[in-house]
Amino acid sequence: MAKFSDSIQNAHREFIEAQKMFFVATAPLAGSGHVNLSPKGSDSFRVLSPTKVAYLDLVGSGNETSAHILENGRVTFMFCAYDGPPNILRLYGIGSVILPHTSEWSELAGHFNITPGTRQIITANIHKVQTSCGYSVPLYAYEGERDHAHKWAEKKGPEGLETYKKEKNQQSIDGLPTHLSLLS
Repeated sequence: MAKFSDSIQNAHREFIEAQKMFFVATAPLAGSGHVNLSPKGSDSFRVLSPTKVAYLDLVGSGNETSAHILENGRVTFMFCAYDGPPNILRLYGIGSVILPHTSEWSELAGHFNITPGTRQIITANIHKVQTSCGYSVPLYAYEGERDHAHKWAEKKGPEGLETYKKEKNQQSIDGLPTHLSLLS
């Protein structure tokens, strides 16, 4: 049976911090638009307070989360237990995108290991937390982090990353603008 809370409790925080992977879900307002669901890892998620979280977002082939947050703010994070007792935890919130060279960036960057492929920091004000059983989530063994994203970003270099972001990260697959497009 699902249980709800208005904020992140200590037990929720401990569970979040123990997970090696989480998922981010966003969607545009248009019913014909595409729902986005992205897996994340690399020790990139932080609980900043009982009602505020952030994660470090790396350059990728798309920037759907930014576009959807710019349009409507809605974001959901999901964590699953792949070892130990079964559990699923969801955080529902209103997101913001923090770009480098802003005052908010200066405040948040210290919480993370900034790498060459860092694109933005996504924050969210959480208004609902849900836990559920997770009985059907299979058991998996954690083997380690992949280094592909970091090697790719280092190979691209700063100029190559900027070019890539201009080509691939300016709008969603549905044509919605992202925060990066506001800089152009």
